[in-house]
Amino acid sequence: MVASRSVHIPKKSQEQFIAYYDSIQDLQNTFRDTLRARLEGIDKAYQREVDQTKEQADAKNANKQGDPNRYQNMVVPVVMPQVEAAVAYQTSVYLTGEPIFGMVADPKYIDEAKQMETVLSQNSTKGAWPRELMLFFRDGFKYNFAPVEVSWAEEVTYSVATDITKSTSNGIPKEVIWSGNKLRRLDPYNTILDPRVPPTEVYKKGEFAGWTEPMTRIQLKSFVASLPDTLTMNIRPAFESGIGTIAASVNSSSKGVYYPSINPEVNRQETAAGGHDWLKWARLGSSSNQRIEYKDMYEVTTLYCKVLPSEFDLKVSNRDTPQIYKLVIVNHEHIIYMEQQTNAHSYLPILVGAPLEDGLGYQTKSLATNAMPFQDLATSYMTSIISSRRRAISDRVLYDPSRISAAQINSPNPSAKMPVRPSAYGKTISDSVYAFPYREDQAASSMQQISAILGMSNQLSGQNQASQGQFVKGNKTLHEFESVMQNANSRDQMASILLEFQVFIPLKEIVKLDILQYQGGTTVFNRDSEQSVEIDPVQLRKAVLEFKVSDGLTPASKLINGESLKMALQVLGSSPQIAQGYNLAQLFSYLMKTQGAKIDPFEKSPEQQAFEQAVSSWQQLAIAAMENGVDPEKLPDQPVPADFGYNPAANKPAPEGTGGGQARSTAAAGLAPGNQAALPTPGST
Repeated sequence: MVASRSVHIPKKSQEQFIAYYDSIQDLQNTFRDTLRARLEGIDKAYQREVDQTKEQADAKNANKQGDPNRYQNMVVPVVMPQVEAAVAYQTSVYLTGEPIFGMVADPKYIDEAKQMETVLSQNSTKGAWPRELMLFFRDGFKYNFAPVEVSWAEEVTYSVATDITKSTSNGIPKEVIWSGNKLRRLDPYNTILDPRVPPTEVYKKGEFAGWTEPMTRIQLKSFVASLPDTLTMNIRPAFESGIGTIAASVNSSSKGVYYPSINPEVNRQETAAGGHDWLKWARLGSSSNQRIEYKDMYEVTTLYCKVLPSEFDLKVSNRDTPQIYKLVIVNHEHIIYMEQQTNAHSYLPILVGAPLEDGLGYQTKSLATNAMPFQDLATSYMTSIISSRRRAISDRVLYDPSRISAAQINSPNPSAKMPVRPSAYGKTISDSVYAFPYREDQAASSMQQISAILGMSNQLSGQNQASQGQFVKGNKTLHEFESVMQNANSRDQMASILLEFQVFIPLKEIVKLDILQYQGGTTVFNRDSEQSVEIDPVQLRKAVLEFKVSDGLTPASKLINGESLKMALQVLGSSPQIAQGYNLAQLFSYLMKTQGAKIDPFEKSPEQQAFEQAVSSWQQLAIAAMENGVDPEKLPDQPVPADFGYNPAANKPAPEGTGGGQARSTAAAGLAPGNQAALPTPGST
């Protein structure tokens, strides 16, 4: 890879790195099991799958079979609405701009800034950054632990070309190499981090970070094919490593891939780690021509580690200086790939976000964790209401079995005619059955308690019903409502600032330096300006560029007040002194852009401005000539758009060499005193 340097790895060094990897796993065992249990508990509360009682299971199965008379226990939704409201706010802050990250630079570097912005836009589209960042936000508010990887990667893609050797008009696929920044959200259950440093500082202070993921045989083959051949090793033993050790490690060893059991209707553990051997099923495993005895499932670990090469007998320069290496390990035993990271930023490329940070590291509770007790308490009240409804339908009764049979008294038919036994003949039937009195006078009070509990939960999270998209009745004025919502968003704005300095500032630095270091010359289409942009890596490295968040974190309302903007526009149009000191067109454009208006397509090109100025001057000269009785034929030719490279039809510069002689020769025809209405006006075509 371009972001690496080939390293010779002797067998002894490989064994040392595997021992180092095992020690990392042992170091994490002290807290990883409790961390995974906490994550699983949060997910069950988020998915409202905490109730695993037999009563709930029976009622759920009865409803599935068409019996509507069984009441299921309902978990009051508290955790999910609060998490999703927080995710929606951060999405609106960071992910609604195009591109996600804009560029600001000195005016002399405007072309380079446009190139960088185009590359970032193409990278974010190719790598589906918005999807990965939305998952990242959701992890942050569910667990207060959101890892994400950002790295320079190369992928084999295909373009469509024309085969000139054939008469057919069909295109043929052409293999091309795409390179750029990739953003990937990591599974918190299977992320490996240095526990000795705060999670938000792992990228700059930690010694290691990585993750483990399952791969099928085909996935692993494709993954290996994407690696540089010069750096791969141990491919055959990796593919032949036993699947039995994988199945045994699932949920029994902290080293293996962990599959949380959240939804009882989907057995994720069996589907992901069952290891069905398709080769044996297809009777291909006994083939004598098969070179490798493949297995069906593998566990692949990607590990970034900062080590001293001298301690691993690596023959590289600066052996006693900490250097970052990337390892790919299959089934926790075989290193198939290793590279030395030579990135200019010198960070571990794994960032961790924590929207709530108070200095306690992994002990800090998340938004979802804080909401869970309120959800449990509200659910308890709701369960009491449902239990009351169950009693109203099928309450307990006492009956005389000598007069009425059990089969008749327990008949599920609500209109059943129940005969009594002969012993009840001639006796009062009411003496044979006694129904317990039923009173339902707590349901209304319980519903009020639930509303109060939800209100306390929103108070803890800093949200309200309106911020969660719910309608709230009231008589507030627009100004009062905006003040309430502004205060309600204060917690979300604090989280935005934390995430900006925890993740997005180092993220932007990493992607910027990677582009400056590894980006090659190419042509990329800019969707915002709707034109192709030539990427010149030499010019990019010479420019001085800085990032800015495209929108949301610093909203336009903080940059300039709406009333102040209205007043400023009025003054600009009525003050000649301001016009002398400022370029009003550029100032107006800036003020409109601060309010989110996209007016670039309406801005006049320099060619159009030059043409209109020339036409205006010619008009004044023609009017003066007619007033003085000058022969119109003696006037200079009227300016035409082609003289200035301006094409009015396309609203862009006309192709070079476009003539305009005929227009010039007939421009002044018919010009006479009193015929000023025929004169063109500035900007007319």
